[in-house]
Amino acid sequence: MSGPLLSLQNVAVHFDTPQGRLRAVDGVDLELGHGRTLGIVGESGSGKSVLSRTIMGLWPSNAHLGTSSRIMLEGQDLLSLPEKQLRRIRGPEISMIFQDPMTSLNPVMTIGRQISEAPIRHLGKSKAEARDLTIELLTAVGIPQPEERIRAYPHQLSGGMRQRVAIAMALACQPKLLIADEPTTALDVTVQAEILDLLARQTRERQMALILITHDLGVVAGRTDDVAVMYAGRVVERGSTRQLFGDMRMPYTEALLKSIPRLDDPPHKVLNTVGGRPPNLVAPSAGCRFAPRCPYADAGCEAAEPSLEQAADPGHQFACFKPLNTRAVA
Repeated sequence: MSGPLLSLQNVAVHFDTPQGRLRAVDGVDLELGHGRTLGIVGESGSGKSVLSRTIMGLWPSNAHLGTSSRIMLEGQDLLSLPEKQLRRIRGPEISMIFQDPMTSLNPVMTIGRQISEAPIRHLGKSKAEARDLTIELLTAVGIPQPEERIRAYPHQLSGGMRQRVAIAMALACQPKLLIADEPTTALDVTVQAEILDLLARQTRERQMALILITHDLGVVAGRTDDVAVMYAGRVVERGSTRQLFGDMRMPYTEALLKSIPRLDDPPHKVLNTVGGRPPNLVAPSAGCRFAPRCPYADAGCEAAEPSLEQAADPGHQFACFKPLNTRAVA
């Protein structure tokens, strides 16, 4: 297939607050090819979830989108579409898995009814056909005894089972793009691995593109084709997963990697954290937004904001005046 499946061009999302206009997403450019997996990484408040909801067309009433922002899905600008047309795209074209399935699942509807709702509405399935498809989807996501589980309510399932139901719902209309927003946040470590492996298997078997949003670089290391690192509403480093981990240039990316606990660490070792406080997005500083927390920053970093620059490898870009030389260290 020629051209990217998804293209984000200068996407900006601002919110009106009592303190002023907050720049949650501030000029993001990204591309995602057919069947590829993109990891978007950053700490809380970096703009990851706002960006994902903007792609879905789910922004609150106090949101302001940039006048030059474009979200192109196979050449069609989603930001120019009316709500009625966006509803036809959600499900068959783009689908999303949210952080907490207890807030995305209806507590007073059986999971069978919730999963079958989309195929009936978007694909024209009969109730019997939708029931068969629901059982097939529950089987695919690893839920035992699906013929009985379709009559269960969300509160009757464990957290891992509820997330599997949410994945089944997202897959019900065979979307071209699946967005997973921190899909393992509320789960224990062993269940996290099962859910991530399940997502990887389903996207591979169904030839879907996937955007995996997380705060953990370790999650994307072996499960994505490309990575974009976000900080304070902007992409500060992006490239293929191999490029980013093999030649990391942005100090913020390094700080995220160092904050991951290691199995060979001694007992009671103090965990590394990203020092300092995130910037004020209502009145961001004139220089690099990471400069106050960066151990390598100098006066030049506080005077001007760096733009994305091309690294040695094609497709690898970073925004930093004092880039790391990780390739030399390796």
